[in-house]
Amino acid sequence: MPNYRRAWRPGGTYFFTHALRVRHGNDLLVRHIEILRDAVRVIRRRHPFEIHGWVVLPDHLHCLIELPQGEADFALRWRLIKMRFSRDVPADEWRSKILLRRRERGIWQRRYWEHLVRDEEDFRRHLDYIHINPLKHGLVQRAGDWPYSTFHRDVERGAYPPDWAGGPDTDADLYDD
Repeated sequence: MPNYRRAWRPGGTYFFTHALRVRHGNDLLVRHIEILRDAVRVIRRRHPFEIHGWVVLPDHLHCLIELPQGEADFALRWRLIKMRFSRDVPADEWRSKILLRRRERGIWQRRYWEHLVRDEEDFRRHLDYIHINPLKHGLVQRAGDWPYSTFHRDVERGAYPPDWAGGPDTDADLYDD
C-alpha cells in the first residue's frame, strides 16, 4: 500500500482536488451546489481559510486555499465539509452492504489530491488550472460561461480579463486533470 505523505505547513497555501466516488455521469456537486456552498460557509466560520480560487464541476472540484497563520489542519476542514455535504444531500444513491453496515454514504473518493504551493508562479499556474478546468472538460466554450467558479469574482477584481480562455481555439488540453 502506498505511503501517503501530506505536507503540513502552518499558514500554507494548498491546491486540492476532491472527486466523487462515482464520477462518470454524476452531476451531484452542481445539482446540489447550494448544499455544498452552505457546507463550505459553515465550516469556514468554525475553521477559517481563505479561498483564492475554486471551481465545482459535476463530479469533482478544485480549489486553492490558504490556512491561517499557525494552522495546518486542512484535513479537518475537508472532513467536516464532506461530512456536512453528505449529511444534507438526499440519500438516493445505491449503497453496498458494507457501506450500509458502516453507515457511510460513499459519495466521495476516500483519497484526494493535495499540493502545497511553493511560490507565486506555482500559485498562478494552479489558479489558471482551476479557472480553465470547465473548458478542459468540454462543459463550456469560455471560462466566463461556467457559473460555479471564482473566475467571475477574479474578473471583477481585475485579476483576469473577461475574455480570458474565451474561445474554441483555447489550448485547454495543456492542463491535465
